[in-house]
Amino acid sequence: MSYELRDHTADVAVAATGPTLDAVVAAAGDGMAAAMCDEIPETGGERFDVSVEAENREALLFDYLDRLIYERDVRAVLPVDNEAEIRARDEGFVLTGSARGVPLGDVEAREIKAVTYSDMELVETDDGWRAYVVLDV
Repeated sequence: MSYELRDHTADVAVAATGPTLDAVVAAAGDGMAAAMCDEIPETGGERFDVSVEAENREALLFDYLDRLIYERDVRAVLPVDNEAEIRARDEGFVLTGSARGVPLGDVEAREIKAVTYSDMELVETDDGWRAYVVLDV
């Protein structure tokens, strides 16, 4: 799984890939963390759980990243080393996962204001999954 930051008008975008839906969503979370901080410490911070539900995969990706921003603000941490497990259900999808919360006081972080649906993409490819998400800075 991997991610790449891309310029997008006045915003920043994350392009992520992964062999599974779980992996690409977690990679998008890691990409968002990279958009907030140039150098992410390899150690430090405690893991915390994350859970979201949504009616479709794109909404799940949006809600997941939005939840990570919420956790950043409430816990005063940078959510890194994201892990996600996604299950389909009758009403849509459920994501349970975790992130390592690096205290914001330990890093020099930029603010990401919000996740957007602008140009959002979440597709299965011959090589796995690809996601593209624009973040409002």
